[in-house]
Amino acid sequence: MLGVGEKFPAFSVKATVSTDLKSAFVDTTEESYPGKWKVYFFWPKDFTFVCPTEIAAFGKVNGEFKDRDAQVLGGSTDSEFVHLAWRQHHEDLKSLPFPMLADVKRDLCGELGILDPKEGVAQRATFIVDPQNVIRFVSVNDLSVGRNPQEVLRVLDALQTDELCPCNWKKGEETLVAG
Repeated sequence: MLGVGEKFPAFSVKATVSTDLKSAFVDTTEESYPGKWKVYFFWPKDFTFVCPTEIAAFGKVNGEFKDRDAQVLGGSTDSEFVHLAWRQHHEDLKSLPFPMLADVKRDLCGELGILDPKEGVAQRATFIVDPQNVIRFVSVNDLSVGRNPQEVLRVLDALQTDELCPCNWKKGEETLVAG
């Protein structure tokens, strides 16, 4: 699996961005959001149980990520059409404010090293990537355990200070001074 300090891989996928078939899909690459921090989070499969809880939770705090000049991008190995159907039929996903990446060829998940060896789907992985496309944070949960978007937001805040942040540090608190 790619880790902290490595470049996020180049990719090109379709992303689902709305529930309207006429404007639902856009081409998305690692260069689609220049100068921004990116938060990529992957889930195993659409139309499952744990996944929509965390996708909706990321959607609810999307404005807080935007306030920090960060773009959230979710994704799985499902197609853009499966993402569209899920968004159209799941009340919590209809107005999702971020793209759902469709890594149907599994190229991006493969390069990231997050394809589950047993299931062949994306693991529940999260990457925070800086504006230069360098990975600054990686986390992977078991397929059965959802993430906490507030914790991802806290880590983004800490990374953006470019200072030493202690355990459980929150934005606005004192950072550490070496020495």
